Amino acid sequence: MAMDTVHNYYERLVFNEIKEKYGDKIDENQAADMACIALNRISPRYIRYDIDMSFYMSADEHWEVQKRVTKAVKKAYKKVKE
Repeated sequence: MAMDTVHNYYERLVFNEIKEKYGDKIDENQAADMACIALNRISPRYIRYDIDMSFYMSADEHWEVQKRVTKAVKKAYKKVKE
């Protein structure tokens, strides 16, 4: 079904940030909790294909997106570790 392709653009970015920076510090349950907390801190952007977002964003927009993801994941990590 075509609707299966719809997803929040930030999901993959948040998951990757968690794996890369915190993967060795947390277990799978904590990672899932972190993802939920971080994603709830960022307004969703629903798309069908990631390339659509990437293609139309400027370098500055890419930088802002990454900063937003990094900040949300960092706060989520602190929350999970409390």
